[in-house]
Amino acid sequence: MKKQLAGGLAVFMLMTAAAPVMSVTAETDAEENSVTGLELSRSLFSLTEIRTVEVEADLGTEADPENIIFKFGGQDISEWGSWSGDGQYDGEPFITVTEGPELAEDSSVITAELEFGLPYGTDDLSNRTIRTEYQDLIGDYELALIDSETGVRAAGEVRLNVYDEFLFNDELKPAIDEIFAAAEEDTENERYLEYQKVGESAEGRDIHFVILARDEAAVDTYLEETLPAALEDPASLLDNLENDMMGDYQVPIWFNNIHPDEVEGVDAQIELLKKFALEDEIIFETSDENGEAFGAALNMDDVLDDAIFLYLITSNPDGREANTRTNAHGFDLNRDNTYQTQVETQQVNELISKWTPLSFLDMHGYVDGFLIEPATPPHNPNFEYDLLIDNMFGQAHAMGRAGTGVSQLDSYFIPKADWGDGWDDMTPAYTAIYAMLHGSLGHTIEVPTLSQDSLYAMVGTGLGATHFVTENKDELFANQLQIFERGVNGEDNRAVDEHYVNADGESIGRVRGEHDSFFPDYYVIPADEDSQKNVLEAYKMAEYLLRNGINIEETTEETEINGTTYPAGTFVVPMNQAKRGLANAVLYSGDDVSDWGAMYDPIVVNFPALRGFDTDEIREPGSFDGVTAEVDNVELPTGDVTGNPPKQIVKNNTNDAIKLVNDLLAEGKNVEVAAENKGRITQGDFIVETSDLQEYTDIYYFEAQPLGNGQNFETSILSQPAVAAAGSPQLYFTLNQLGFHVTEEAEADIIVDDSGNFNAETAEGKAYIGMGAGALESVQESGVLEGFEVDGTGGRHEGLVKADIIQHQLTSGYSADELLYVTTGAWISQIPEGAEVLAEFAGAYDFYIAGWWPGHNAAQGQTMAFSYENNDTDFTLFANSLAFRAHTEHSYRMLANTIFASTASEAEGKRGQGNNGNQGQQGNNGRGNN
Repeated sequence: MKKQLAGGLAVFMLMTAAAPVMSVTAETDAEENSVTGLELSRSLFSLTEIRTVEVEADLGTEADPENIIFKFGGQDISEWGSWSGDGQYDGEPFITVTEGPELAEDSSVITAELEFGLPYGTDDLSNRTIRTEYQDLIGDYELALIDSETGVRAAGEVRLNVYDEFLFNDELKPAIDEIFAAAEEDTENERYLEYQKVGESAEGRDIHFVILARDEAAVDTYLEETLPAALEDPASLLDNLENDMMGDYQVPIWFNNIHPDEVEGVDAQIELLKKFALEDEIIFETSDENGEAFGAALNMDDVLDDAIFLYLITSNPDGREANTRTNAHGFDLNRDNTYQTQVETQQVNELISKWTPLSFLDMHGYVDGFLIEPATPPHNPNFEYDLLIDNMFGQAHAMGRAGTGVSQLDSYFIPKADWGDGWDDMTPAYTAIYAMLHGSLGHTIEVPTLSQDSLYAMVGTGLGATHFVTENKDELFANQLQIFERGVNGEDNRAVDEHYVNADGESIGRVRGEHDSFFPDYYVIPADEDSQKNVLEAYKMAEYLLRNGINIEETTEETEINGTTYPAGTFVVPMNQAKRGLANAVLYSGDDVSDWGAMYDPIVVNFPALRGFDTDEIREPGSFDGVTAEVDNVELPTGDVTGNPPKQIVKNNTNDAIKLVNDLLAEGKNVEVAAENKGRITQGDFIVETSDLQEYTDIYYFEAQPLGNGQNFETSILSQPAVAAAGSPQLYFTLNQLGFHVTEEAEADIIVDDSGNFNAETAEGKAYIGMGAGALESVQESGVLEGFEVDGTGGRHEGLVKADIIQHQLTSGYSADELLYVTTGAWISQIPEGAEVLAEFAGAYDFYIAGWWPGHNAAQGQTMAFSYENNDTDFTLFANSLAFRAHTEHSYRMLANTIFASTASEAEGKRGQGNNGNQGQQGNNGRGNN
């Protein structure tokens, strides 16, 4: 809903809607008789700030001060013990009487002073154990003064909060509404406020988004005129700026939170919205570059002539509700902004792409110090870094000086200036780094403590960032336009090269190899079954690119380039576009940054490899001139059944095929899997009844062909596997995503582990699938596999590597040469006698493609995966990562093959599955014929 608000300035009062989490049982004294209210000098108390309160009550009769007691939430204040750890509150009371009680002379008035101390013994609740518990104390309570002799009492309501401005998730929308109402009531306030529900979380909670602008026309002009011109013809706007012809225009400043248990990032936005929407002038303390303090002023009418404010209160309302960093599926969304496996990141990043903000503040906590990016090297080479870094430094200093100016924090630091490595901006999986690929000044901000003071500092960063933008708007916008201009012109400007350095600090520039430009002229994504190994993922990639603001086209006729013929309907990504850096960041092979001593998190993005689809780079300008049309939307393909024979062959080449099979098995339908290559049959293909398959043509994409008469080949019959996820929440998500029946370990046929939870007793009689260093090491330490040894360099090392795949039932659907992903720096150095090798790290010297894996050369030629039957347990162990954070989708079918084979080995196989219906001899055990 859009609403033009008129109205005058109003003061926003703190809401006191009760939202206590802790249930307190009140002690009731039958003789207590409430006769009056308790007068309080304050009614708001903090878990992170010691506060005193003066209380006064006229009890109507003279009372003996020695008989006066105080209760809080129905319990004597002596029972409110401070936290001693492990959920226990049995320490010294944190509410005490510091003065009195006293009886005023010749009256019935009792006075006293109480101190509300620090229940956790600290004003910093960022400790992860405390962080999961402190919200239990937040709420509205009765504070009562009672004459224990007569039962006369006086009481008042007070609130205990972590700091004054904290709001629970269900209080956020009412707080926004109250700000809107206050603005509307002020007849002189003509600012434009718009609330949007921009999506829903995994559990169905609203994602709140607020727009604040001078007026509605400013919003429409930016979205419909200024931004389209910036992306399509940036040179014209640059010319206007240079000649002082730009006229009236505004640029967006975006405030963001993605880790809602880092609470200041949510509450600071409400405070900034309140200030910017309701106040005429905001004066705040800051300092200059010499450290001299001064009072800066934001005249909001002038500010709104320059800026549009965008508030993404939190992209993770489920996390705000549960007080967790992760979303309801257990994903850290600040590692998913590029991959967008989660519904929250899909929705929010589409919005970022739509708005393309100039300034982007992602509000976090907690590190040792007040941290404000820009980040350390290595830097993502897809940034036009030379056009970002100077102004990012300038804005970071403006935020730090304001943050320390309005709080008791006495310093801030910038990783790029103060650290050598370890806080890099290599992966665009972080929200602020993703924003940088849209040409934004993207900053991750980390406050040092969970406290009232950090809330003030975070508000200060918003004030400082805004002041910097309004003081430098033309220059900042010109730099963003230059970023877009380089993209539109296809320019690989060498000015960026000095900023891309190796671990020794030497400039290495963008890695161009034999090419003149780092960027190709086109990426081509074939979309037909003859030239694309995974048509579904090709379409998903096209859908992704559009969602993220990338222009794509498709061929309108058959086109030959460099000896390759592309049919009509082939997707083409022209790289002469404003946001070519984002397109390249997800489509290029990646970089090897293993020389660095530290990296903050995995960096491999390479969608073609991780999702498993084919792309071609074209480095000939104009190759597709006149033979393409712009793509506005993409509809994912669905399955098709040809003819009406009794059975069909379904290719095992997409994850939808796995979902289809799991649905059929759940319905009790017959599904077989081919155990050999023969004619049109490929080992691992599924054989299903045509009538069953026809019900799914509009649900899943699959490639099917009729099963002809008299085709004799070995198969196994599948049964619905019961799978236990003995590892990460992301693994559980992936198994559910693929449609497997996930259950407890005791009821499971197969245990899948990516965390190192192997238990020989639990696994006995089952299949155990272990992935990554933790799982492999736990098997090795158990001693159940004689001759098995795992080796590695470090659990945080990762890389995209060339792998040699051995033909086997478990590797069905994969080529002999594949790119696979490893994220725990492990390899298998020795396998048990009789084990079957499934995959090896390639033996070539250039087997390592991209990532951060110091010492990766030791993995060259080593075993990556094997299967082995040991007594009553079937082991399949992978050093590579089959389900890492739900974005290694190309590896999913390897996991699915292994799960299916584990149950198929218990079923009767057949030979001769054509229309002749003849039952053959018993087939293989589900592990293939190798």
